[in-house]
Amino acid sequence: MTVEYSVKYREYAEAVWELEEEGIEPIQARIADWLGVSRASVSEMMKKMEADGLVTIEPIQLTASGRHLAEVVVRRHRLAERFLSEVLQLPWAKVHAEAEVWETMVSDDVEAAMWAVMENPTTCPHGNPIPGAGYKPPKMKPMAAMETGEQLRLERISEELELDADMMGFLDDSGLRPDATVELTRKDPHGALTVRVNEGPRVGVGVFAADRLFVAVD
Repeated sequence: MTVEYSVKYREYAEAVWELEEEGIEPIQARIADWLGVSRASVSEMMKKMEADGLVTIEPIQLTASGRHLAEVVVRRHRLAERFLSEVLQLPWAKVHAEAEVWETMVSDDVEAAMWAVMENPTTCPHGNPIPGAGYKPPKMKPMAAMETGEQLRLERISEELELDADMMGFLDDSGLRPDATVELTRKDPHGALTVRVNEGPRVGVGVFAADRLFVAVD
């Protein structure tokens, strides 16, 4: 059984977990930016979560209990994304925002049913691993590290990009989804890329996105 915590506790535990997943140190300023809240709100919540044994602070880290909570929330979020896109056929670019609502309401029984009906998926629709699903990632590198002329398969879209609805719409319109074949045709001196997606039209990808789109290299 999953211990019940408030929606706020779940959101903050998830944010710390996702920042760590992205290789970003979860300091208060970054948690605030990630969640779109004030630093004062983060400071207050970290103190409450520390008192309840979910985090340690200075530096901020999830305890074993906090990590378990975060993994449950992230797992249900990513399962919900798959369910919304594959079963309910919601537009791919919109499932992240909808799953933010679903993740707080999915029960143990519903989670088990979602696993079963989707035949045990290992990643969300954006290629991010579902905790506990046994995903074995290939060797990856950011699209920004590709060489001109290289053709590689898009494997993963960072959670940080998923937070931006306009960015997700752009990726969707451009065909930049996991399993797409990406050919780098040009890299400008500032790091912006021009790529061909699935041998189609060329698409411009800015530096921020290029650092957060990951291609498989094996």
